Amino acid sequence: MHLLKINKEHYLGQADPYILKSGGKYYIYTTGHDGIYAYHSDKLLEGWEFAGRVMTAPGMKDFWAPSVIELDGTFYMYNSFEYYGDTPDKGGHRQTMFVSTSKSPLGPFENAKQLLHPFSIDSHIVKNEAGLFLFYSSNRFEGERIGTCIYVDKMLDPFTPAGNPVLVVEPTLDEDIYRENRYKEGQHWHTIEGAYYFKEGDWQYVMYSGNCFEKPTYYIGYARAKTDESDLTKINFEKYPDDKTYYPVLKANDFEEGTGHHSLIKEDGQWYAVYHARDYEDGLGANAFDARNARICKLNVNDGVITAERYKDHI
Repeated sequence: MHLLKINKEHYLGQADPYILKSGGKYYIYTTGHDGIYAYHSDKLLEGWEFAGRVMTAPGMKDFWAPSVIELDGTFYMYNSFEYYGDTPDKGGHRQTMFVSTSKSPLGPFENAKQLLHPFSIDSHIVKNEAGLFLFYSSNRFEGERIGTCIYVDKMLDPFTPAGNPVLVVEPTLDEDIYRENRYKEGQHWHTIEGAYYFKEGDWQYVMYSGNCFEKPTYYIGYARAKTDESDLTKINFEKYPDDKTYYPVLKANDFEEGTGHHSLIKEDGQWYAVYHARDYEDGLGANAFDARNARICKLNVNDGVITAERYKDHI
């Protein structure tokens, strides 16, 4: 169901929603052309208010996919934007990962520092007993299935990756194809992005979005590992149910399309996914990018298997 208020007259879009709970309150951060925007509420399922733009950088554009973590009273936001101060990747992409800080979850997040080189997007910053880890997506131009893959690197501190990224999830399916013949005839471009890591019981999971938000097969899937290893760079995550089967947790249904890029929150023992999608009447026209808005559904996580409960007007 829809989660955040939508002002159709001055709509900014609510793509790539990232949810954070801090001090008993809830915050959601979303993608924006000129910065990252935020919403806040005292309750998970109601009362959400628009807080406006909470992060930007002068002269930059296309601010994508934030994740936020609170460490010792400081909030760190990891997101990418189009950056011309570095060499683009082989495909000409300039999206680059930065981190900025604030003493408040509603910003302003300032002093953006470059973390990675282009192309680097879709962060999920994670802290566990082994330290701080950054999941992100980057492009691979070699191999049978070229395209965007998910990597993880350990962070030496909130501003410094170790520089030893490990491949976590790669394209293995035709349903992972973002665009056919993108750079040359017969070579299709694939996309695996939007990583979200979590642990439940004996299993650890990396959920992700596959292919393109404009396609009917756009989906959220996951890879998993049954292990007690806490160094996230040492875990071998395997796609569920296997790397040859298209088996989405979320995909288009009879009331919404473009279901992807999500984050999770656990409340009273129940996992919830906060994801973006479009109502069918919003269509796939020129405004499809901005038509994505934040939804919420229950996720059931049981011994290595994740399933979703989705309803149009209730949880």
